[in-house]
Amino acid sequence: MSEGRGSSLVHLLVIVLCLVAFGFSIAAERRRSTGTIRTDDKTNATYCVYDSDVATGYGVGAFLFLLSGESLLMGVTKCMCFGRPLAPGGNRAWAIIYFASSWICFLVAEACLIAGAKKNAYHTKYKGMTESFSCDTLRKGVFVAGAVFVVATMVLNVYFYVYFTRATTQPAHKTNRSSSTVGMAGYA
Repeated sequence: MSEGRGSSLVHLLVIVLCLVAFGFSIAAERRRSTGTIRTDDKTNATYCVYDSDVATGYGVGAFLFLLSGESLLMGVTKCMCFGRPLAPGGNRAWAIIYFASSWICFLVAEACLIAGAKKNAYHTKYKGMTESFSCDTLRKGVFVAGAVFVVATMVLNVYFYVYFTRATTQPAHKTNRSSSTVGMAGYA
């Protein structure tokens, strides 16, 4: 491990977990359930028949993989709250900016993925006879929005970890003063 770069294994695991989450979210978008309207001949009631519900599983899988990647990174960095303090300077500032940005993207991605999985799992049963009857399905693009935020989270997490390790491995700059007191002789 070179100085200030962090563990390559942590980089690799975060990237792989996020890419798997990205793949699952794209697969969930492609396999969204669709419904077709059927009419019961005996009761003359209309109902929806849905095809495969595999997109819900893909959405939950993407949610869990992204959650495990974020948990791994926050466990290694101790969520910037515990452990060694960050040395003052530009690396600390960038680490804080990337930390906040990655958490915002992470929360949006998780919200898209779990909301998409929940909405995809919801199936209407029976409806009354109306002219404008349609089966409830998930809107197109919910899982794609989750996938976009998964990639943004991955990129921000990698940059956060790089700047975090730089800020924790660089020595704190101490000033060398000849006297430990504040001089006021020039103002007397």
